[in-house]
Amino acid sequence: MEKTKPTFTPTWKWLMENKIAFVGFGFGSGLPAKAPGTWGSLMGMLLAGLLLGIGVGKLWLFLLAVVAFVVGIGICHETELALGRVHDYSGIVWDEIVAMLFVFSLIPQGFFWWIIGFAAFRFFDIVKPQPISWADSKVNGGLGVMLDDVIAAVYAVLVVGILALIF
Repeated sequence: MEKTKPTFTPTWKWLMENKIAFVGFGFGSGLPAKAPGTWGSLMGMLLAGLLLGIGVGKLWLFLLAVVAFVVGIGICHETELALGRVHDYSGIVWDEIVAMLFVFSLIPQGFFWWIIGFAAFRFFDIVKPQPISWADSKVNGGLGVMLDDVIAAVYAVLVVGILALIF
């Protein structure tokens, strides 16, 4: 399914009137016209860092990511509807946030590994090798929005894991 655009430009005011879209847009991090996926990923990195920083362990972060994935299917679906049935609009970044929670719950801790994990995720999310591309183009609705990013997160975790074994 081809990505589409809404008939209007989402604004902060629109997000404040659409609470589910506020979450779908990553608490506003998906609003920038340039690189909303990167901004959403940075929001996910920030949230993961805050949660781990207050003592939430990696296992709990992973379990939170699982719950956020399941809930995110509905969030992303409702956000698509609020945009006028727009498919996988770039400003919907809840999927990037959840993917970052997965990545940072599964990779070694430390600044170096987080930068590599972030970069690897962004690479796979942008380039979309198979089956990411298939999930992005063939799976509709909220599940489609969420699924391609989780697969990209798995690829990123694998890359970091391999690098961690080497170094």
